[in-house]
Amino acid sequence: MEEHIVIIGNGISGVTTARHIRKASDKKITIISAETDHFFSRTALMYIYMGHMKYEHTKPYEDYFWKKNRINLKRAFVETVDHENKQLLLSGGEKMSYDKLVLAVGSKPNKFGWPGQDLDGVQGLYSKQDLDKLEANAPDNKTCKRAVVVGGGLIGIEMVEMLLTRDIPVTFLVRENSFWNGVLPQGESEMINRHITSHHVDLRLGFNLDSILADDNGKVRAVTIKETGEEIACNVVGLTAGVSPNVAFLKDSGIELGRGIKVNPMLETNIKDIYAIGDCAEQHEGINGRRPIEAVWYTGRMMGEALAQTLTGNPTAYNPGHWFNSAKFMDIEYQTYGWVFSKPKDGNTHFHWMHKDDNKCITIEMQEGTRKFVGINNFGIRLRHELFDRWLTEERTTDYVLEHLKDANFDPEFYSHYEKDILDAYNAAYGTSLAPKKKSWKRIFA
Repeated sequence: MEEHIVIIGNGISGVTTARHIRKASDKKITIISAETDHFFSRTALMYIYMGHMKYEHTKPYEDYFWKKNRINLKRAFVETVDHENKQLLLSGGEKMSYDKLVLAVGSKPNKFGWPGQDLDGVQGLYSKQDLDKLEANAPDNKTCKRAVVVGGGLIGIEMVEMLLTRDIPVTFLVRENSFWNGVLPQGESEMINRHITSHHVDLRLGFNLDSILADDNGKVRAVTIKETGEEIACNVVGLTAGVSPNVAFLKDSGIELGRGIKVNPMLETNIKDIYAIGDCAEQHEGINGRRPIEAVWYTGRMMGEALAQTLTGNPTAYNPGHWFNSAKFMDIEYQTYGWVFSKPKDGNTHFHWMHKDDNKCITIEMQEGTRKFVGINNFGIRLRHELFDRWLTEERTTDYVLEHLKDANFDPEFYSHYEKDILDAYNAAYGTSLAPKKKSWKRIFA
């Protein structure tokens, strides 16, 4: 009988594992999920609320794909893992046996014990259920006259943007004194502050949520601010102060836990034949200077690809390569390649350029003296990932990167380009006399 591989979680990491196991083997595969029947793009949830897509459009595969590829789907909640008997206890008392188990159970929104945090009208923004709640809680600006969003990260600003599309006034409470300034350098963070307020958002920097107040029916009616005691009337509170691995159900399982499920680079837990991938996996030590837990879409996919190789007889360690990420701050697209810290690391320095329209900028982190390129943040300008990945591997200097920046630009044909402006600013700052090289498709696809 073929080995039975059970995957808990139908997000990008779990589904990638299943697909790649099927490509390489005839093993029996079961995916268990309590969230939805089928895999969908979590990053597209916001566009459903905003009216750009329907839920069906977020499913990368037709519903018949799973049966055709002999991947069994089970809609259930896993109560416990019995690793000694290789058995799962599902909600309703059903049991399921496995030969190998993959934990791809994702994250859940953080809550910090705020009074009123479980009231009707208080929610996060992570799951399909969260989207359904928001549709019910804030269908329009008559039902929801104001929303308060708590937490100054990527999910928070997505939720703000979603609510604005329905003309719902939003107060955005950010604990830090500038948006996401633990990640972004000051110039970028301040540009995003201005961009948020330009959309008529009531942005409150440096303020903390104190409590959430209920009306007579147990629904949200207001929040209070810790520093001032101010009461802000609202009908919805979005708690978007980050996420944590969804591992509470494993507390007594014998599987080693930290903040997440502890794994080695082979994605193995301390229990034989049990693996963990995606948002819930925590490396004992971060790989290549990366964080031990990376709640990022593409790393989940890469872990799934690596683990599928291992499970089909080709042991493969997880190697995420150079860091990259992308996001969107309302109208401003953001990409980052390599490492750019909010403040330069010891021995490094920042070069920062900003366009006068206040919607475009770049920051480059480089070594002092040698000007070796370490990483770049770019806002409002699209730059080619593959090229920066190569330049980081080749350990290019910042001089080289900026001379060849036209190669990296993949903005549409008739967009304005800014390579000369950027290089002029760099020459002025560092006393160089560099000139931009003409774009070369030969170099790009070398």
